[in-house]
Amino acid sequence: MPIEICPSGRELGAEILNIDLREELDTETLDVIRQAWREYLVLLIRGQDISDGDLVRFSEYFGELRTSPLGEARMKGRSRSPDGFPQVAIISNVTKDGLPIGSLGNGEAIWHTDMSYLESPIMAAVLYALEVPPSGGDTGFANMYLAHDTLPEELRAELVDRVCIHDHSLNSAGFLRRGYEEVTDVTQTPGARHPLFRTHPETGRQALFLGRRRNAYISGLPVEESEALLDAVWAHATKPEFTWHHKWNVGDLLMWDNRAVLHRRDSFDNSTRRVMHRTQIEGDKPFYQAA
Repeated sequence: MPIEICPSGRELGAEILNIDLREELDTETLDVIRQAWREYLVLLIRGQDISDGDLVRFSEYFGELRTSPLGEARMKGRSRSPDGFPQVAIISNVTKDGLPIGSLGNGEAIWHTDMSYLESPIMAAVLYALEVPPSGGDTGFANMYLAHDTLPEELRAELVDRVCIHDHSLNSAGFLRRGYEEVTDVTQTPGARHPLFRTHPETGRQALFLGRRRNAYISGLPVEESEALLDAVWAHATKPEFTWHHKWNVGDLLMWDNRAVLHRRDSFDNSTRRVMHRTQIEGDKPFYQAA
């Protein structure tokens, strides 16, 4: 049967039916997936039973994979990637022999854009569920095209052509990264500088481009003015009407366009297990070209 695209009914997100990711996909099928991805920004594929090799092969249809910094991190010699697959990061709260098998634990991961602290953030991520808790650990997404298009005009005028520093010191769970010190002056926040409005290189549409709220700073403004503008734009960008939330089941795979969505994760009971495998697709430097 040909694949079928079923929109979520929200402002982003769609499910793909009639697909088995253990099989190689033909050009026609991939064209349908790419078009749906451009339109819906987040795609869900349920009921998969795939290996890490399958996950990598599927992800590579959409671009070159970036070896994950989570996968490269080691604690006492233990990699946070599956053996033989440095392109795959393990996202988990599970420990083995007293050591974590993955990253990000069980806490809340606040709204963020993946790896926006780099000059060239990733284009997209693909996340596959191997074990899920009975409750919690849901993932939410917010449509940054819509957030951009509905900005109040006064706020838009304050933000256009502005550049924001995207903090590198903290991860999405709020933990200080190895080798960084706590930021006490946001004007000195370590991380890349990106335009607050971003032009999508494939669709040409404009989107808000926000990294993480904490330690962000709009270059050139007094700190108080930067903080007030960032509070206002984040409150707007994460309105419930722009979002869609997914409750995970084993075998679910989600892929999202990191250039045009924010995402977050709910916390969950640390006595339960959550094991996810993730790939990430290389991107390029964000730019803004006014229409």
